[in-house]
Amino acid sequence: MENHAYPYVITVSSEKGGVGKTTLATNLAIFLRALHEELPVSIFSFDNHFSVDKMFEFKGQAPRGTVADLLMETSGCDLLHTGQYGINYIPSSSDLNDLKGAIRSPMTLARLLAQSRIPGVLIIDTRPDLDILTQNALYAADRVLIPVKDMPSLENCRNIFETFDKRGLDKKSLSLIPCLIDERIKFDGPFRDQKSLLRAYAVNRGYRCLNTFISKSPKVESLNTNPDGRIYPILTHARGTDVHGQFAELARTILDEISATTEPRALLFHQWQTAETDRKKAAFFGRLSGIKQECLFCGQQVGNGSAGYFFETSDGGASGFLDTECFAGFLTANIYGIGPEQAASPAAQMVRDVARESVFVCRPVANGAGQQVEFSRLNRDGSPLQRKDFPVKEFEGGFLSRERSKLHLLMTETLAGQENGFRDGVLLIHPVNPQEPESILKEEPYREFMRLKRKIVEQLPARA
Repeated sequence: MENHAYPYVITVSSEKGGVGKTTLATNLAIFLRALHEELPVSIFSFDNHFSVDKMFEFKGQAPRGTVADLLMETSGCDLLHTGQYGINYIPSSSDLNDLKGAIRSPMTLARLLAQSRIPGVLIIDTRPDLDILTQNALYAADRVLIPVKDMPSLENCRNIFETFDKRGLDKKSLSLIPCLIDERIKFDGPFRDQKSLLRAYAVNRGYRCLNTFISKSPKVESLNTNPDGRIYPILTHARGTDVHGQFAELARTILDEISATTEPRALLFHQWQTAETDRKKAAFFGRLSGIKQECLFCGQQVGNGSAGYFFETSDGGASGFLDTECFAGFLTANIYGIGPEQAASPAAQMVRDVARESVFVCRPVANGAGQQVEFSRLNRDGSPLQRKDFPVKEFEGGFLSRERSKLHLLMTETLAGQENGFRDGVLLIHPVNPQEPESILKEEPYREFMRLKRKIVEQLPARA
C-alpha cells in the first residue's frame, strides 16, 4: 500500500461484550508493527475503559488532544501520541457520550479519516453496541474484524451484517474471527471443537470467517491483572503460547491484505469528496451564471449589500436577485397600498420586517375579468398566510398615466408567454442574506429552496 497519507483502517467490533475485542485490537497493532517495522501503526478507541491508553502511553507525555477532538474536526495526525512498542495512539475520551448527538451522519468518520493524514494502518476499537460511533467506525473500515466466542456472540453479529445491507455497502470487508476458544472442549459428531462449530454456523449464514482463531489462555488473561495497573502485550509477555503464534498468523494475513490494497477507503473517500466538491462548484457556478444580473424593477446590477431577495420560476426559466429597497417599495405600494407619503411610517416598516421572514408566490390566473395574478405570502416553511388576486395592468394610475406597473413588469420579466399572456407556472421570491446573496445557490441551501418550491407548488389550490 503506497498511499501513506490515507490509512488502511481496521475496525474491531462486536455487540457482545467479553469476546476479547480490545485484546484483539491492541495486540494486533503490536504484531503488525513487529512484523513490518517500517509500517506506521496507530490505534484509538471509542470505548471509555481507557485500555488503549494503559497499554501504550508513556507516563508524563504532554497531552495533544483526544479522540473527541478528532470528532470535532481536529486533524488526526495532529492528535497522534508516540506510544510504547512503536505504536501511535489517540488518547481515549470520557466525553464521547456528550458528542453522539452531534454526529448525525454514519459517514462522518470516513470523511475525517480521509483528511486526517494518519499514515499506514489505523486500528479502531469500538463499544459493544451499534451506536452512531460504532457505525462510523464500521463504514470507514477497509477490514472489519468481528470476534465471536460462542453462539450468542455469533447471533449478535447478524446486526452488523444487516446494517451493511440497509446502507447497500459491500459486506466483503466483514470477517468473523473465533476468539477465546477453549481447545479443551471437544464435541461428538462432525464439529469436533468450538472453533469448527462456530465456523460452520458462520459459513451457513453466509458470513466470511477467518481460518485463524485466538485461543483462550490463562497466561494471556493474567497480562491484564497486575498491581501496577499495566496491560502487557502478548508479543513480549506470552512467548511460547499458542496465542502468540495465532496473533502472528493473523498479523501476516492482515499484512497480505494491506499490501494488496492499492486504494484504501480513506483514499477512495477523499477522491469522492474531491469529485463531489468539484461537482458542487460546477453546479453552483452553473446556477450563478444563469441568473439575471440586474434588478427587475430598477434595471441596476445587484450584488453583495443590495440584493435582498432571490426569485425563480417553477419551470426554472427565470431567476435572479431583487434589490432590497425596490422589492420593499413594490410590497408597500402595490400590494399593501401604502403611498409614498407614508414610506417612513410604522406600517411601512412593519411590511419590511415581515417581508424578511416571508416567502412570496405569484401565480397567473384567468377568471374572466382580464389578466390576474394570485399573490401569496407564506412562512419560511411554506405554510400559507395571505392570498389575494390583483389585476395585471401594463401601466399604473389613470388613462393618461405612463408609469409602468411594477406587478406587470415582475410577471412579464419572469413568466411571459405567447400573445401577451403568461406561462403556466409560479414565481417564488425568497429573502437572502444581502451580504452573501449567492449563498442560496450553493448545494445545501439550494436543495432546501427547491424542496420548498416543490412543496408550495403542490399545495397551491386549484383554479378554475
